[in-house]
Amino acid sequence: MNVKVKTARLSIISNTSLIIMKLIVGLFTGSVSILSEAIHSTMDLLASIIAFFSVKISDKPADETHPYGHGKIENISGVIEALLIFVASIWIIVESVKKIINPQGIDSIGIGFIVMFISAAINFIVSKKLYKVAKEESSIALEADALHLKSDVYTSLGVGGGLMLIWITGLNYLDPIVAILVAIFILKESFQLLKTAFNPLLDIKLSDEEIQIITGEISKHASIYCNYHDLKTRISGRNKYVDLHLVVPDNMSVKDAHGICDEIENGIEKLLKYTNIMIHLESCGKTCDYYKCNHKNDCK
Repeated sequence: MNVKVKTARLSIISNTSLIIMKLIVGLFTGSVSILSEAIHSTMDLLASIIAFFSVKISDKPADETHPYGHGKIENISGVIEALLIFVASIWIIVESVKKIINPQGIDSIGIGFIVMFISAAINFIVSKKLYKVAKEESSIALEADALHLKSDVYTSLGVGGGLMLIWITGLNYLDPIVAILVAIFILKESFQLLKTAFNPLLDIKLSDEEIQIITGEISKHASIYCNYHDLKTRISGRNKYVDLHLVVPDNMSVKDAHGICDEIENGIEKLLKYTNIMIHLESCGKTCDYYKCNHKNDCK
């Protein structure tokens, strides 16, 4: 089992434990904000399960049906996770409004905020692990799952702080108000995640920083080739794809031209993991000593 799958499984275990703990304490105290956190953790669990299966599928090698691999399954899972967060947020807001209209008391507040702070600590540790592996493995599914847990850290702290205020002030209506603020925060998270996960499904280009790395590596060999154009990039899961046309002098041998392509590809792949490069060679229509002169002005 690879590191991505192991990390996704860790998220499932932690979320399951937190759901049980929050549900028990939420029902015992009658706190809608704690119950809203239990619902949030349930969405986190569904997201973790989706992430678990998506990272397993995304690592499958390319086949006849999927010649570019299965990387986009991670983006699809990220979109589903974002929609789950959105639904959970609306549910929390509806239930909180009901509590404002028909207020109820809260019992054993002390247990409530202790559980929230424990939940925040656990999610902080697990989310850091998820983020670390997500960055190392360029996994959008694990990054989405980490974002879920990171938001849970803040919302748990918010609910815990709200319960402390109720304990100090005795104002029970603060409970559903805190729950609504939690839901608004989660809504913002869902839109951010949806944008991050959905854009690659439309073959969005790589980031400006990554494109700068690519053009920098190509330019290192500018004294040998004539020009390049039609640089295109896209991303699929963790896999990055780069296409470009490289213009070379008429009298350059296939062996030499291929050697330049290999050097460009190797340089890019060293700096950007999981990058696939396709270079189309073109003739500039001129014959010259490409090892002694710069053709850019003549061969555009």
